[in-house]
Amino acid sequence: MADEVLSQFTQETESEEKKPERIYKVGIIGTGWIAESHISSYLKQPDVAVVAVADLIEGKAEKFMKKNAPELADKIHYYADHAALLAGEPDLDAVSVCTYNRTHAECTIAALEAGVNVLLEKPFCVTTEEAQAVIAAEKKSGKILSIGFQPRMDANMQMIKKIVESGELGEVYYIQTGGGRRRGIPNSTFIEQKTAGIGALGDIGCYSLDMVLNAIGYPKPLTVSGYISDFFGTNPKYNNPEDAARFNVDDYAAAFVRMDGTAPVAGGGKPAWLAETVILDFRIAWAMHLDTPGDSVILGKEGALRIPSTECWNGSVGGPMTLYKDVAGERIKIEIPIVKNKFKGGLFDEKIRSFLDAIGEGSSAPVPSAQILYNQAIIDHILKSAQAKAEVTVEL
Repeated sequence: MADEVLSQFTQETESEEKKPERIYKVGIIGTGWIAESHISSYLKQPDVAVVAVADLIEGKAEKFMKKNAPELADKIHYYADHAALLAGEPDLDAVSVCTYNRTHAECTIAALEAGVNVLLEKPFCVTTEEAQAVIAAEKKSGKILSIGFQPRMDANMQMIKKIVESGELGEVYYIQTGGGRRRGIPNSTFIEQKTAGIGALGDIGCYSLDMVLNAIGYPKPLTVSGYISDFFGTNPKYNNPEDAARFNVDDYAAAFVRMDGTAPVAGGGKPAWLAETVILDFRIAWAMHLDTPGDSVILGKEGALRIPSTECWNGSVGGPMTLYKDVAGERIKIEIPIVKNKFKGGLFDEKIRSFLDAIGEGSSAPVPSAQILYNQAIIDHILKSAQAKAEVTVEL
């Protein structure tokens, strides 16, 4: 019986390799550490020419290129900001927006208004209103906007969605998710309101939210009761004293989110795998006196799925998942083996490749903004609820 159930989730065979027939002219806005992954992946693509880089800090873009693509350092165009880059490169096909969170919306809207496709690093932005403004610009431009969630490309993450949509769990009514680490507070622009806007919530919390919400079809969030703290980030006992002095974002967050199972983002009414009301129990941490807040769990009326925890959820799952079912009156557990990805390269390379292919084919964004709007709304309303010290209604 276990083999019969498990056979439903066999990974599909490798897809045919695509051979685009054009050269994509790409610019990179912001040259922080995540931009290193972007340029590394772009340089692996035979149909990409990175032609321009922009950064607000004088000399930083040049230093970035000398480190990551020395062969291009003397050939590329450098700009002081995103506006100058967009004005100086009228033939751009795409940009990666790799700036700090507070400028995600501004840079992305400007690129879309200039007629350029955008790969925007996560988190989407800082507030719900910013996300809505970006989506309005996207719709007006007719260009592709994809949000940088590379775990979507992982076969095991896709397996979660496949299991949910198969009906093996029945109607999903409760989800527990989150993650974090005992110690892992970043520095730089991540820890201040003026640049990041949000802390652990936006850095790693958005990943765990996307893992489960994408699997169930992104039902509309209705209410949020949220909590945040900064006990570790502001304490020089646990953080660099200089960083502790300027730390003013969340290092821990928790929330109880009520969602409408009859209103998934794709429309069409309630899908067969969702209960009318779905509860999300969420927690995330950059630092705590614990190695993990627990595995992710998806509970349905006919079964449950346990997803082993990781620190971040920015790649794959933490180990083989377990499917719990009652079969012929017996309670059984079925281990879902780890599935190997079929594509060449890593998840980040696949994120870049899928974005470029969407441009070339005129297809939908690999990670649509309409979905991540709900992700951002949950994060934003966790903060609003924490500030109000009360449950808040999600206005969308």
